Order: sequence, then C-alpha cells, then structure tokens
Amino acid sequence: MPVMGLVAILIRLESRGPAIFRQARTGLGGREFEILKFRSMTDDAERDGPQWARRSDPRVTRLGRVIRLLRIDELPQLINVLKGEMSFIGPRPRAAGVQCHAGTGDSSLRSAPPVRPGITGWAQVMYPYGASVEDAREKLQYDLYYIKNYSVLLDIGIVFKTLRIVLLGQGR
Repeated sequence: MPVMGLVAILIRLESRGPAIFRQARTGLGGREFEILKFRSMTDDAERDGPQWARRSDPRVTRLGRVIRLLRIDELPQLINVLKGEMSFIGPRPRAAGVQCHAGTGDSSLRSAPPVRPGITGWAQVMYPYGASVEDAREKLQYDLYYIKNYSVLLDIGIVFKTLRIVLLGQGR
C-alpha cells in the first residue's frame, strides 16, 4: 500500500489527470467490470480514440516508462482481485465490447471464459508486449491454451516466470 500511495502521488505531480486509469473489460462468464491500473500515459492519450501502444510511445510519461517496466502499473488490479472480478493468474481480461478474433475456432472460450481473467497469465509471460492485431491474435492463442490446460503446475510455472520478468525488468 505505501508503494501504491507513493506512485499515485508521483503520477499526479508529473501530469494532470487521475492517477488511476479505468477501462471496461469482460471477465468470468462474460460479465463486465472496470479494470484499474496506474495511469502511465498522458491524460489525453486516447483523445482521438483507442490506439495500439507503440515502442517508445510519446504518450507514455517518464514515470509511466518506469512503472510499466517494473509492472507497478498493474498493482491497482489487486482491488479487482479482492472484488472477485479477477484472479492473480488467468487469461488476459478482454476489452468490453470487443469480439474475439475470427478464425480461432475457440472464440467462445475467450469471449466468456470459464475462469476469471488474471493480473498475470500464460500470454503475458510467453509473448512480448503486443502492439498490433497480429500480436493480439497470437496472445489469444496463449489465452486459449491456458484455458484448455489449466492446472496448478501451469499456474506455478506462470508465477515463477512472472517473478523473473518483474525482478529482471524484462518485457515491454
């Protein structure tokens, strides 16, 4: 909690706008919820509508680069976990109102997954940060793999991979 409080204050000092970014997502059984993240971009980053994040994206703030690298931007999702909307481990929460990619053969599993979405998961640890429709399709395959092969051993592997990524500052 002290880290979260400090990050919220630093975000507010660096740029105008709320410290927490909220976005509608779809979770267990297709139910919508509002995902929480620390805001890592400028307040007006999507004034022209949603956009894919790019490498060296100019919309990302200086502090945003650090909190993304260390995955601190994900900490507010612990509130989603406490509310029962998310789990620590699971498929990525799907943006509300977005249909699954055609041609996967398993889109019903992803559109209304039988498990809660997770803060971390197979797609997050196995595929780099995505910035295109093709990346999203690839990550979908990892999510479907997780849903079909869910096990305690798979979750333990994801925890260790997540710790390695966070502690070594890998990713994004």
